[in-house]
Amino acid sequence: MANSETIRSQSVACRSLLLAASLPLAAPAATRGEDASQYVDASDYVQGEAQIDAWFSMLSQLKRGFDEICGDTFCEGDYSNIESLRYRCSVHQASGRIGTCVWVFAASEEEIDPATGEITVASKFWRCPTPLAHGTTLEELLAALAGTSALDAPLPRSERSIYDGLTDCL
Repeated sequence: MANSETIRSQSVACRSLLLAASLPLAAPAATRGEDASQYVDASDYVQGEAQIDAWFSMLSQLKRGFDEICGDTFCEGDYSNIESLRYRCSVHQASGRIGTCVWVFAASEEEIDPATGEITVASKFWRCPTPLAHGTTLEELLAALAGTSALDAPLPRSERSIYDGLTDCL
C-alpha cells in the first residue's frame, strides 16, 4: 500500500492538472505582426450588399468550378467522390488583410465484404491553403475572383491561382 505522502503528492498533482486543464489556453502569437485576436471570418467581415454578394458569389463560383473539373482531375483514383466542404478566410478587422484562406475537402472509399455484407469505409480530409501573397486584402481577392472562372483566376500580386493551391494539396 502506498504511504500517505505518496497519496498526497498524487492528489496535489491531479489537482494541478485539473486546474491547468480548466484554464483557457493562451492566445496564439500575433500573425504577421498583427494582434491575432482581431481576426474574424470573412463572412463576418464583408459589409454592404455589393461586398456580401461578391463573397457568396465567389464561394458559389469556386464550388461550381471544382465540381466541373473534379472528375477529370482530383477525383480520379482511390477517392473518386471528393466533396468541397467549406472555403474560409480569416480577415484582420482593422486592415482588411487576409490572414489565411483554407478550402476543406472530404472523400471516402467504401468496400463491401461479400461474405458478411459489412461495409468498410476509408475516409480522408484535406485542408488546402490558398497561395495568397502577403498583405492581400479581402477586397483585392474578391475583385480578382469576380469573373466566371474564380478557380483559375490569378490571385492578387501573384501568378498562382486557387487551382494551383489545390494541385499542391489534393
